[in-house]
Amino acid sequence: MSGDDIEDDSEDAGTEGESNRVPVLLVRGDREYLVEPGGEQGTDLGVLEVPTDVQSGDTIETHLGDEFQVRRLRGPDLFHHFERTGAPMVPRDIGLVIGETGIAGGDRVLDAGTGTGVLAALLARAGAEVVTYEQDAEFADVARENMALGGVADAVDVRTGDVTDEVDALEPSSFDVMTLDTADAPAMVEHAPDLLVDGGFVAVYSPFIESTREVARTAREVGLANVTTRETIQREMQFDDRGSRPTTAPVGHTGYLTIARNE
Repeated sequence: MSGDDIEDDSEDAGTEGESNRVPVLLVRGDREYLVEPGGEQGTDLGVLEVPTDVQSGDTIETHLGDEFQVRRLRGPDLFHHFERTGAPMVPRDIGLVIGETGIAGGDRVLDAGTGTGVLAALLARAGAEVVTYEQDAEFADVARENMALGGVADAVDVRTGDVTDEVDALEPSSFDVMTLDTADAPAMVEHAPDLLVDGGFVAVYSPFIESTREVARTAREVGLANVTTRETIQREMQFDDRGSRPTTAPVGHTGYLTIARNE
């Protein structure tokens, strides 16, 4: 075997360790299956039995002799394989949040509007400790399962409830970044100067211009600096024998991202 070790860090993890193993991707062409080490997956090409000591880069054959490649589950894969409770933030927008705020190892993030949990999971995989709030109890349960799937359950504290009701219980100046994807984001922006460390950032994502305008106005009123709002949009390029141009598919608009800093 070769590649990155996927198995639990403990050589003698036992039953508990086996239940906590992060699944791997088994890939062949356009087929892609998520399976835990030691698990089994039936396919139209035969049954795949995944060894407990599986590593990325391995090749596994079905009982009929068809080969699948093993890949380690990476951040962008979570977007496709997390159980969804709504439309999650797309990876390119998460990249903007990380790039604009500089989230890195050792940071503490307050996240509101957990939803599927893709954002919280990717922030944790970047090294941050995340406290995230989800109002819907069922959605919160799904998010906790997704954090386990993504291997970040220890780094993400999924709390059920409305973060605006919990503000007084949060320690002042204890967060490096706030990420908000909720309709009541302006109400939380009001508390950003108290909750963020000096130089900390707030990042607010919204699909609507009206709420985005209110977020920007509130951020300026409470004294946040460098308030900037951008539309997140990308165009895929198309290359063929006739020439090169942006694809004629619908424009890749996803939403509006407002960034501000606590000075």
